[in-house]
Amino acid sequence: MANDALFQPLDIGAIHVPHRVLMAPLTRSRAKQPGDVPWELNTTYYTQRASAGLIVTEATCVSPMGRGYAFIPGIYTDEQEAGWKAIVDSVHAEGGRILLQLWHSGRVGHRDLSPNGEAPIGPSAIHAETQTYISADSGMVPVDAPRALETDEIAGVVAEWRVAAERAKAAGFDGTEIHGANGYLVDQFTRDGSNQRTDDYGGSLESRLRFPLEVTQAVADVFGADRVGYRISPKGSFNDMKDSNPVETFSTLARRLSELGLAYIHVVESLWDQERDEESAAAIRDAFQGVYIANGNYTGETGAARIESGQADAIAYGTLFIANPDLPRRLREAAALAEADPNTFYGGAEAGYTDYPALDAATA
Repeated sequence: MANDALFQPLDIGAIHVPHRVLMAPLTRSRAKQPGDVPWELNTTYYTQRASAGLIVTEATCVSPMGRGYAFIPGIYTDEQEAGWKAIVDSVHAEGGRILLQLWHSGRVGHRDLSPNGEAPIGPSAIHAETQTYISADSGMVPVDAPRALETDEIAGVVAEWRVAAERAKAAGFDGTEIHGANGYLVDQFTRDGSNQRTDDYGGSLESRLRFPLEVTQAVADVFGADRVGYRISPKGSFNDMKDSNPVETFSTLARRLSELGLAYIHVVESLWDQERDEESAAAIRDAFQGVYIANGNYTGETGAARIESGQADAIAYGTLFIANPDLPRRLREAAALAEADPNTFYGGAEAGYTDYPALDAATA
């Protein structure tokens, strides 16, 4: 069998998976409008990929203020919850397992996307040098300057994560993943380049970790820690992010998450063409006692080798799952892999989303 290490069963906390080819969260910007509602098109997409050992959905807003991009699904209305339930039921009917990635964009946002034209929020009033997508007409535009959350507002934001987790549980998800990567709100609180607060939520590393850990505890209180994962990108610079000591920051965070009993930590070791962050990966692997999921430009061969070496327990594949809905079978059989069209990654309809054929149809 090709890539044999990828095809051993694994317990990810309370979730048993038959193999270790996992589907990473992939923003595809195809929620139904108005309302950012998951719908039939999304159901087809996820059901096509139900053979993944575990699906982690695209980033999903926990509140209207967390909506940093257009056409991103949410989990804060009854209609959104019902849309996700239809997806979960369909994936489960095909024997799959699926987690909802919970997300708040924080300072990566724009007044045109916020309720009542409000400024985005963040740990500090530091304007990120990045862009966001606000409409088909306007395309990508610079994000607006954020305002810093007041200390007495933070508990309310944490509560939004708890309510979102409750909705996810009601929709039938097998668990959740907290989006603590790629420069969004949880990541913004974690790193000292974006968090320059002087209250209990900033300054020292312990204080910077307060908000991420409160969010994690709130979600774990709903699902149980053994059904919650956490995604990080220790040295990722996307969305104008930086930290003075990422190895210390994220290994300490990993240790604290491990103490909470989380099912897994999901590490973005490289993004796009970046060199793999081996230093952070090794420190986090040592600090976290649960399942370590590696992500970042892995092939079947390199993913299997990573597991064989003990550096990871499972591999989350992103781009490969876009064009190969039956990716586990293709990696198992060492079959040819289709190539994804980046022009259709974001927005649109079926083209580049649900029209990639499975192996038998592609061969025919």
